[in-house]
Amino acid sequence: MSELQDLYQEVILDHNRRPRNFREQPPPARRAEGFNPLCGDRLTLYVDLDGEVIRDLSFVGSGCAISKASASLMTDALKGKTVAEAERLFDRFHEMVTSPTDTAAGDLGKLSVLAGVREFPTRVKCASLAWHTLKAAVKASGAPAPVSTEDPSA
Repeated sequence: MSELQDLYQEVILDHNRRPRNFREQPPPARRAEGFNPLCGDRLTLYVDLDGEVIRDLSFVGSGCAISKASASLMTDALKGKTVAEAERLFDRFHEMVTSPTDTAAGDLGKLSVLAGVREFPTRVKCASLAWHTLKAAVKASGAPAPVSTEDPSA
């Protein structure tokens, strides 16, 4: 394993052991539930919007190291961003984790530590669960339906 892969693995393990922004938020923060039945990952995502700006973002739940690290890294990366910026970053992240392994992964800062999941297709859903759940929380008015990685629209 290369030194870079070792570093990426250590970052993922650190975010799994000590997830950032791992807490509930009271209303009026929006919330959505996410579930990945293939791995058993479950999370509740909280988004506090100030107009179109993500003022605060947090999550609670349980799951594999990749799922928890991805949610932790995502909440760090998106605070202070607009919803449009978050959607563009989601598109770039999704492309990174689903692109063929023989193509360049692109630089997404700390999120790049998850580029290796594209070598393991079943782990893509673990890495993208928090992102799909965020989209549901931002778009929903009221309580959105739970998001499942097995939903064709996710």
